[in-house]
Amino acid sequence: MSTLDHMLGPEAVRRIEVITGTGRRRRFSDDDKARIVEETLVPGAVISAIARRHGLTPQQLFSWRRQARQPVTAIVEAPPLFVPAVVETDPGKPRRKVRRKKRLEPGAAAIIEVAIGGVAVKIGRGVDAKTIAAVIRALKAGA
Repeated sequence: MSTLDHMLGPEAVRRIEVITGTGRRRRFSDDDKARIVEETLVPGAVISAIARRHGLTPQQLFSWRRQARQPVTAIVEAPPLFVPAVVETDPGKPRRKVRRKKRLEPGAAAIIEVAIGGVAVKIGRGVDAKTIAAVIRALKAGA
């Protein structure tokens, strides 16, 4: 009998660990992370002991500490800017009473006028939105 056979015998096996479950990734809330990181800030705290106590690796805990040191950048979305619409009537034409609404014919031109920095752009019906956006960006850059 060799030494290797002796080591593989039944008396050499002392503990068997059976892993059950899926081993899913655990999720920690921001409050839990902050509480655990706070424990590491106590003078004399041992990071590996704290990580072990919470079932973490020291590397994960060091990552949380690094994230906690980063400045908080609040993402504030600017409210959409609205331009007041000004409806002008042509002073040269007499106003007449309209009895019923006229529907635009498919070929009729509906026009929107956009004024930026003293420059006015008239946008007709059927213009591509990308083209309009490019024109407005160019006007803003020049203003």
